[in-house]
Amino acid sequence: MLLQELLHPKINEVLARGGHYSKVLIADSNYPAYHTLGPNAELVSLNLSPGLVSVCQVLAALLTAVPIDAAHTMMYPKSGPYALPADPPVWDSFRQMFADAGNDLQLQSIEQMAFYDAVNSREHILTIQTGDQAIFANLLLTIGVRRSASCGKKPGSRSSRGDQ
Repeated sequence: MLLQELLHPKINEVLARGGHYSKVLIADSNYPAYHTLGPNAELVSLNLSPGLVSVCQVLAALLTAVPIDAAHTMMYPKSGPYALPADPPVWDSFRQMFADAGNDLQLQSIEQMAFYDAVNSREHILTIQTGDQAIFANLLLTIGVRRSASCGKKPGSRSSRGDQ
């Protein structure tokens, strides 16, 4: 049985094939996931019903499985019918989740069309479509590097000399 919180077999498979700089999009229910996939990306639809599952639930599971180097959000409009006066509330949840995971990265906003271009790149390996109804809850993650113990030594194990 896996020790991490992420159990979904397809998501684990795609993450295992990815590496440093690979990009994973956790998309809200409004995101046009199917036609914005990068050329190397797969789509996993977890949008069971409105609100299920949420971007935060998926992020919580991913944080137990892969290191994250960067997190990009789609910038919201400052005018027009979808304008917001401040950052969407879900962004505070993302910030808190990263902090709770011991990751001090800052959310970086990308203008909407540039966000679509970033997703439609060869580094994009996975989109996880959610049923999240929070506005501007799309989160583009860049996978980091797994740090390991010295050569030939498993994390948490003792060397043959008995030292750590």
